[in-house]
Amino acid sequence: MAGKQAPVMDIVSVADAIEWQARHAEEGGAPGTGRVIRGLLAILDGDTATARRISNWHGLALKDAMPLRIAGGLHNLVLTGADDRLARVYSGQITDQPSIDRLICELVETYDARLLPWLDGPPQTNEAGRSASLMAGLMWLSERVCPRFEMLEIGSSAGINTMMERYRFALGGIAVGPENSPMRIEPEWRGTPPPDTRPEIVSIRGCDVAPVDLSDPQQALRLKSYVWPEATHRMARIDAAIDLASETPPDVVKLDAGSFVVEALEREQESGVTRVLFHSIVWQYVPDDQQQSIRRAIEQAADSATNEKPLAWMSLETNRETFKHELVIRYWPGDGEKHLLGTAHPHGAWVEWMAS
Repeated sequence: MAGKQAPVMDIVSVADAIEWQARHAEEGGAPGTGRVIRGLLAILDGDTATARRISNWHGLALKDAMPLRIAGGLHNLVLTGADDRLARVYSGQITDQPSIDRLICELVETYDARLLPWLDGPPQTNEAGRSASLMAGLMWLSERVCPRFEMLEIGSSAGINTMMERYRFALGGIAVGPENSPMRIEPEWRGTPPPDTRPEIVSIRGCDVAPVDLSDPQQALRLKSYVWPEATHRMARIDAAIDLASETPPDVVKLDAGSFVVEALEREQESGVTRVLFHSIVWQYVPDDQQQSIRRAIEQAADSATNEKPLAWMSLETNRETFKHELVIRYWPGDGEKHLLGTAHPHGAWVEWMAS
C-alpha cells in the first residue's frame, strides 16, 4: 500500500519546491515566469550569496514562497530597466530552458548583492482579485448577522484589499459596489451566485509588519515586481489601486498581526455592526505564536458576541494538503463552526461558489 502523499506546502526539498512552483506558474498562464523559476535550479551549486542562501534554505521553501521571492527580484531587474534580458523570456521569444538557465546564472552572478535581499521576506501582492471572494463572503454573512461591517485585515501589504469597499464587483451576475469605481472585479463565476445582499462596510483598516506605500513610486514598483509579467490585467488592477489610494490612502498601520488583532478586539464595538477579522493568502506567513495569540483573542471575543455585536472570522487561505485556496467563515453568535463557502484562483481569475 502506497504511503500518503505529503502535503504540498510541506515539501522539504528546495529543488522540488522550485520545480513545483515553476509548474504552478505555467499552469496558471505564466509560462515565461515558470521557465525563469525553473532556471533557479541551475544556480543551486553556484558560489554566489544568493545561490548559497537558496540551496541551504532554512524552513519549508514552498511554504515560505522562496521561489516567488527571488522571482520578484528578477522581474524587478526588467521593470526598473536595470537589465531587460528576461523580457524576451516573459514574452515567449525565448523558450529554450538551457538558454534561460544560463541567463539566470549570469543575472545572479551580476546582481548578487541586489537580488539577495529579496529573499528576506515573503511576496507582497495582496492581489485585488481576491476581494471577489471576500465580498461574496460578506454577502453570505449578511443573511446571518448584522449586514453592517467593521473590517479588520491582517497582512494588508499595500492595503489593496483594505479598500475593497471602493471596488465594483460582478459576482455571478450580481453587481455590488460603487458604479463609478476604477477598480472592476469580475471573476469567472462557477456555481450558483452568492446571496443578492448589499453589505455595508462602515469601516476598514489593516496592519502589516512592512506596509507598502502606494504613493511611493519605488514601493509601488516593488509591489508590481511580484506580479507575474504575463498577467497584464493584474498590473492594471495595481494601477487602479494606486489611483484610489491617491484619493484616500488605505488605513494600514505598521504592526504585527497578533498585536493588531488583540488591540482591535479590545476596542468598544458599535451596536448594530458586525466586527470581521479577515485575511487572504497570508496565514502561512504569520508566526506560530501570533497565530495562537489571534486564536485566543477570537475565542475570548466570541464568548461575548451578541446579536447586536456579532463577530466573524473570514479567510481566503491555502489548504496545506491540496493547495486549494479556500474561503472559510466562522461567526458568533452562531455555531462557530468553519463554513467552507468556496474555492478561488489565487489571483482572483475565478471563484467556485459552494455554499447553498
